[in-house]
Amino acid sequence: MRNIWAPNEHNCPCWATLLITSLLGWVKCHEGQSMTSEEKTAIRDQIIEMFDHAYGSYMKYAYPADELMPLSCRGRVRGEEPNRGDIDDSLGKFSLTLIDTLDTLVVLNKLDEFEDAVRKAVKDVRLDNDVVVSVFETNIRVLGGLLGAHVMADLLRQQGNRMQWYQDELLHMAKELGHRLLPAFNTTSGLPYPKVNLRYGVLNPLSRTGTESDTCTACAGTMILEFAALSRMSGESVFEKHARKAMDVLWERRQKGSDLVGTVINIHNGEWVRRESGVGAGIDSYYEYLMKAYILLGDHVFLERFNIHYSAIMKYISQPPLLLNVHMHNPTVSVRSWMDSLLAFFPGLQVLRGDLKPAIETHEMLYQVTKQHKFLPEVRNFGKNFLYSMIFFFQIKYLYSSIKVGDMDKIYVFFQSSHVFSSLYNVENCPNKEKRMDSFFLAEMFKYLYLLFSEKNQLPIDIDDYIFTTEAHLLPVSLSTTKPPCQGNISEAVPVRQEEDLFTHSCPSTETLFPNNPSFAKSIRDSYKYLTGVGRAFRPLPVREIELPLHDHGIEPVEFLKSMGISLSPLNEVGHKGVYRVKLVAEVSQTPEMEEVVPHVVQLISPPFLGQTVLTAGPAKFGMDLSKQEHGVKGSIVKASPYTACGPIDNAVELKGRIALVLRGDCMFAAKARRLQEAGAIGVIFIDHREGSNSEETPLFQMVGDGDSTEEITLALVFLFSREGAVLTSALEEHHNVDVLLLPKERQLGCGESQKESKGDILHFIVIANKSDCKTINKPVISFL
Repeated sequence: MRNIWAPNEHNCPCWATLLITSLLGWVKCHEGQSMTSEEKTAIRDQIIEMFDHAYGSYMKYAYPADELMPLSCRGRVRGEEPNRGDIDDSLGKFSLTLIDTLDTLVVLNKLDEFEDAVRKAVKDVRLDNDVVVSVFETNIRVLGGLLGAHVMADLLRQQGNRMQWYQDELLHMAKELGHRLLPAFNTTSGLPYPKVNLRYGVLNPLSRTGTESDTCTACAGTMILEFAALSRMSGESVFEKHARKAMDVLWERRQKGSDLVGTVINIHNGEWVRRESGVGAGIDSYYEYLMKAYILLGDHVFLERFNIHYSAIMKYISQPPLLLNVHMHNPTVSVRSWMDSLLAFFPGLQVLRGDLKPAIETHEMLYQVTKQHKFLPEVRNFGKNFLYSMIFFFQIKYLYSSIKVGDMDKIYVFFQSSHVFSSLYNVENCPNKEKRMDSFFLAEMFKYLYLLFSEKNQLPIDIDDYIFTTEAHLLPVSLSTTKPPCQGNISEAVPVRQEEDLFTHSCPSTETLFPNNPSFAKSIRDSYKYLTGVGRAFRPLPVREIELPLHDHGIEPVEFLKSMGISLSPLNEVGHKGVYRVKLVAEVSQTPEMEEVVPHVVQLISPPFLGQTVLTAGPAKFGMDLSKQEHGVKGSIVKASPYTACGPIDNAVELKGRIALVLRGDCMFAAKARRLQEAGAIGVIFIDHREGSNSEETPLFQMVGDGDSTEEITLALVFLFSREGAVLTSALEEHHNVDVLLLPKERQLGCGESQKESKGDILHFIVIANKSDCKTINKPVISFL
């Protein structure tokens, strides 16, 4: 829960303030009640006052530095302050906060300040500094800021009252910066390097960059709006060409079975480095830019791609009101049980598409989180993304919450005695502040807040004529008609179009979406309060049968939910067999986002295999710890009867002292293990019941228990996917007597050197001369719970 903007009470002569999203703390539920124009005006005036404090303090105490340091009230200059790692890659000694704020000044109707700021930018800002910067951040903040400001300056010049001196200087600066970013695209794949030196590029010996091999999907896929706009405004096609190429590569590298993309990709060979897929950090703005590229450029290819991705998101990632990360190659596997805050923009994107019901549900969940913490927790961008979503909800009259001026006055007292915005380390410990005031605080949050409480006729521009970039810079949608695409800058159409849904080309009305429940938006609030423990006391509701999307996941339902931090308890009322009540919802797992699964193996050691057939297996979180067994566990294999081991074991005599083969499904792993241990088995090999599954295409995972104590389970347990399991069962059918060894992969017998005779029950005659002699049924995979 980091990087939230909050008031600083340090005695510093800068400016007072608050965390921008604390406006949401002023929100009180008045269902069915609209705000008066007087209330909106009062709030809008206070937003202006807060902005004046923020912008004025930056200009007075920090300019021309990139950022204001709120605790010391001075500018942050790259290289003169302790290095903050990747955070500093946004700073390029190009007066970042000024450039990022320019078009916000126009939206807030501060036209004198805008003209003065443009003069300063043209006069003072240099873009040829010997600094290594983030390509992604520089594009969205600086290039986007220059283009948005140029559009505003050109508009004011055309109106004839202001900016008559302006001769497209900001556009020329944008073109210069674009050329300084272009060396990042000098890769074999067309995906850009994540960093570039503004003066020396990437591969120059003086560049101090170019060794990177990976970039995030959002980093590579969030260039098309700014680069295409630059190409069409300047007439130089090279920018749009490279941005389109990067988008094309990401599209081609999607997982064709699921239509999902991963989080991190290798920029040289296009291989996925991190395969978890969601709509939050690392991917978010890639999806956003697909939709908006269609709107800005009028190119139907981007809409088709977005719609295909969106269908996959709603099929695998969306579990209303939650949006969970899954594995792109096996999207029925959830890879973490918490939601990162960058996905807060997604409901707004859904509204833009017209899909209101899931948007409302997720938005309501985010509102409940905000209400619980008073601020929006987790990652610095959460607040502005939530406000981004709120703008679209307000536009569709989703106005069942309002702000009381009296509440705002109380909050204003909180910040009027101090003078600085600073970032908040933890929303549960407000006094802990950090030395940060990111440029997007002025570029995005104030812009979104002001628009939330303004009528269209109160704005100096027609906001409907523009589209927001991911940094909230304004680009004219007229580009699609007034500026034709540069020759050769056309992406290939999607070869096979999926069946179009209701939202492909239209924005349906609420009557279409909710024909039997037009008050849907109002009806969900009480039912979602339980998510954060906020609101009314829980009252048992009538039992409702809900279909969980688990029947085709190939993972036991309770275990699947447990891996997401959700516990279920059986509902024992008569007539409700098989129905579960949610016992604990959204229990955040303390395990790392990605847990490396140590691959195990099932090694066939009896003739004729003699250790040369090795099957990759997954471990269990309970039972015997095979990593602590010097020689693993050896035994003959016997197929359990029944094969699922979900009832009384019929062949207990055969299984005694043997390793049981068991088919996955029908009951829990732990339940099977208890029965087989009682029957006398010394180990269990679980075989996946999903035909065709294999460890090359599906990540290994650790089997988990059933919620009860598993301390009494002491036998060895491993898991084989279907393809590897078929090798084992075929061997048993052909040879009848098959001995196997269960152990961690790194300790398998042979593979590179002769296996010395050892104590115990390891076969001393296994000799494998060369690694190439080892037939391992595919490779180990890093995976998740």
